[in-house]
Amino acid sequence: MSMNDSLANALSLISQHENIGKREVDVKPLSKTIKLIFDLLNKEGYLGSYEETGDGRGGYLKVNLIGRINKCGAIKPRFPVKITDYEMREKQFLPAKGFGFLIVSTSQGIMTHLEAVEKGLGGVLLAYCY
Repeated sequence: MSMNDSLANALSLISQHENIGKREVDVKPLSKTIKLIFDLLNKEGYLGSYEETGDGRGGYLKVNLIGRINKCGAIKPRFPVKITDYEMREKQFLPAKGFGFLIVSTSQGIMTHLEAVEKGLGGVLLAYCY
């Protein structure tokens, strides 16, 4: 596990805790990107609520797990994608069509690849979840 990719660390922590059936997990360090991705996972129904807790050293997120995640992880290297590449990347990272989603950073913010396709946006792949 790399010590300098906090997004990869956060997603693998969530994945591991889901697999062993834990109900919550503390994620640190915090970043805006991690929070935006957690908001997205929450909106898509994969993650429960989370709250930010300070511990005097930067703080962390207490995340409620709801047992919906089979696998999630960061995509490394962070591939740039054109609107025409989504299908190829879907096949690469997701187990089946219409199952799960890719998380993309676009010029209009972080969103699922399905939203990006709808809006006609390319971007940079950050993560996947199913």
